[in-house]
Amino acid sequence: MSPTAPLPHVGSGPPTYDPEPTALSAADPDDLGDLVPDTVLEGARYGTCTLRAASVRGDSARFRGELRRDALLTARFGTGEHALLLVAMATGARATPRAHRAAAELCRWIGRAVGRSHARLADDIRAGRRGDLKSGLHRLTDRSLGRLRAGAADQGLRPEEYAATLRCLLLPADPACRTRVFFGVGAGGLFRLRDGGWHDIEPQVTEATGEPVVGFGSPPSETPRGDRLTTAPGIPVPPSPYDQRPEPPREPFRFRASIARPGDVLLMCTAGLADPLRDEPALPVHLTERWSHPRPPGLAGFLTDVQTRVKGYADDRSAAAVWEA
Repeated sequence: MSPTAPLPHVGSGPPTYDPEPTALSAADPDDLGDLVPDTVLEGARYGTCTLRAASVRGDSARFRGELRRDALLTARFGTGEHALLLVAMATGARATPRAHRAAAELCRWIGRAVGRSHARLADDIRAGRRGDLKSGLHRLTDRSLGRLRAGAADQGLRPEEYAATLRCLLLPADPACRTRVFFGVGAGGLFRLRDGGWHDIEPQVTEATGEPVVGFGSPPSETPRGDRLTTAPGIPVPPSPYDQRPEPPREPFRFRASIARPGDVLLMCTAGLADPLRDEPALPVHLTERWSHPRPPGLAGFLTDVQTRVKGYADDRSAAAVWEA
């Protein structure tokens, strides 16, 4: 594709939005650090895998001059074959003014937590201790999400007004270890390109209902619906106005540890790319053609592929792909 060629599209026709950014986000001269670049691009090669990662503002946000709600963090902890690579991406809640901050903070907090525990995590990955990995990463994720909820309270916001999804990959640098670990909460996608076909390997979980369970965390004077009972059975008492507002249901934790094969391409992405991959058959076909070559694309080529346009899908896109040698 020539430098002046428009971005490719698949499906019934080109989207109505302009394919290139048209408006910058509004800037506060006293808080320029709050600005978010339109695009972030990263890459690396360790052990048997080559990493490409990108986060791009969606067509809708580009047109309106809104900040990118997606955040992307790539980090290496440790050195040599004992190093552990982390890719974290988050998407801030839609239609909230601080969505970009919530996503960036969540990525930083999970990065700090993983970095401080990277030696133990890398050892668990090499030893195949999946149970320890799952429980440990669940604790680190809950702790990071708890900090986000505390940040909402500090700002006088409801939890859903300062929230973000989270998706992470852990990649050991040891060439003898081909275990790839995914974990996170919230919407998005995890896919694998193997033998010329895409497989949706997103971990399936039971959705949380948020309803209290009698005998586990609920006072004995409450019904399963949360009604307080008087001494006269069956007569509910209205909740006190001084009670704290109940939090929205928590997203379930997702975890998958899998063994990569030579020639595999593992793709983790936010909902902005996962949704059209699942809904528009032409998109996975296009990416198969682009990514089935033995040599991974360069950074510019990967960015072009991630930006392949699909009519009706204009959200931010973040993606990390791992090519296995």
